[in-house]
Amino acid sequence: MSSADGLPEHGLRLVRRLARGHFRRRWDIHEHGLEHVPRTGPVILASNHIGWLDGPLLFITAPRAPHALVKEEEFHGRTGRLLTFVGQIKVSRTRNDTGAVRRSVQALAAGQVVLVYPEATRGNGEFDVFKNGVAYLALVSGAPVVPIAIFGTRQAGEAADARPAKGARLDIVYGDPIQLPMQVWPRDRGTMADAGDRIHDHLRAHVSRAKSVLQRDLPGPLPTGSTDG
Repeated sequence: MSSADGLPEHGLRLVRRLARGHFRRRWDIHEHGLEHVPRTGPVILASNHIGWLDGPLLFITAPRAPHALVKEEEFHGRTGRLLTFVGQIKVSRTRNDTGAVRRSVQALAAGQVVLVYPEATRGNGEFDVFKNGVAYLALVSGAPVVPIAIFGTRQAGEAADARPAKGARLDIVYGDPIQLPMQVWPRDRGTMADAGDRIHDHLRAHVSRAKSVLQRDLPGPLPTGSTDG
C-alpha cells in the first residue's frame, strides 16, 4: 500500500537519501542478513540497543524506510521537529501509550516498517530486559518480526551517550523472521505472555548466534552512574 494509507514517508525517504553517504564515509558499516527483511508488506524490526547511534544508524541504513518508536523526551526543539518531519513515532516509556500503539498499527496495516527496541533503553544489548509491546504489534498485525543485533556503537565501559570513533567498525546483523498468526481478538494475558516468550527467546538466540558468527562481543552493562535518561 502507499504511505498515504499509513504514516508520511516523504521526509523519511528524503533524509535517508541525503544522510546515507555521510554515514558510510564516517563509519565502517557492515550489514549481514539483509535477505531476511521482506521487500514488501508490513515488517517489525526488533533491535537490541547498546548506544546512542543505534537509532540514527538503523534509520539511515535499514533496507526499508523505518518508522521507529522514539522516546518522547527527544521530541523537543529542533530534534523534535526533525523526528516529526521524518515520521518517527513518539512513545512514552513510563505508561501504556495508546497513541504510539495506534500509529504503529496504522503503519503496519499500510504495509510499512516499524522499528522497535524491546529493551526500551540502552544497555548491554543481550535482551535481558524485554518489553512486550512488540508481541502486541505482532499479534495485532500478523507482521513478521525481524531480529537485529548491533555491534560497535558503544564500547565496554563507555557511557550511554558515547559516540563511535570515526572509522569504527559497526556491524548490523539481521536474522530469520519470526511470525505469529494474526489474532485480532481475544488477546488474553496468557496469549500475550506466550507470544512475548516466543519472540524474546528468538531475539536472544539471534544475538547469541550473531556474537558467535562475528566473533564479537557486546559492550556489557552501562557503567555506574550512566543512564539512558
